[in-house]
Amino acid sequence: MTKQPEDIALMAEAGRLLASVFTMLDRTPMIGLSTMEVDTMVERFIVDNLQARPASKGQYGYAFALNASINHVVCHGVPSRHDVLKDGDIVNFDITLEKNGFIADSSKTYLVGEVAPAGRRLVQTCYDAMWKGIRAVRPGARLGDIGWAIERHARQNGYSVVREYCGHGIGREMHEEPQILHFGRPGTGLPIREGMVFTIEPMLNRGRSSVRTEADGWTVVTRDGSLSAQFEHTIAVTASGVEVLTLRPDEMAMVRKRGTVQAH
Repeated sequence: MTKQPEDIALMAEAGRLLASVFTMLDRTPMIGLSTMEVDTMVERFIVDNLQARPASKGQYGYAFALNASINHVVCHGVPSRHDVLKDGDIVNFDITLEKNGFIADSSKTYLVGEVAPAGRRLVQTCYDAMWKGIRAVRPGARLGDIGWAIERHARQNGYSVVREYCGHGIGREMHEEPQILHFGRPGTGLPIREGMVFTIEPMLNRGRSSVRTEADGWTVVTRDGSLSAQFEHTIAVTASGVEVLTLRPDEMAMVRKRGTVQAH
């Protein structure tokens, strides 16, 4: 369950490369692109520019390099030529990358064009909730502390937390133990130890928390049709706290200012 320093160093390299994928997407005009076009762009960038592997492709029979979840899609949205991004959408791209035998996993919800205030507020609250969870990580804390920090922030802002999907341990396999719930009670759950590596990836709904899976067997949507947002980072537990292995360049100034999270 815990990783050796040399393994974490390799995971940090995979995480740095994955962060560069999101930097590429940050510079890409989204309006008018299909999610299939984004998938193709991401796969080519990972393979050709980074000499790495899109780890999602082939995992559990999945055929694509990313998940693309638009508006009321909670997670696992399948890229399609028919799903064209339009002004006012929010879309989460969930991407995994393998380099030197280790996998990094991260996601970001993008604002496409001019998004209504309700959508912008949901996205920002979800991002902040992920960081609340990350900052709860330290040796001696418990996994329930992470879930409690996330759920408390979501509820204070009027949002619900999806309970069917969770963060997970990660390393040579995409999904390892332990499971990281995004709800819980402080002081409960598995003790957090130095060397643990896992994802924190809350999904917040503007409406009720209940979800359903569509007929394709992958795409998960809100039952009430409300907007949903998600953010994810892969983190490693250090002797003094936490290191975010998938930290993006645009986040580094915030991390340095807050001083509670390490950048590799």
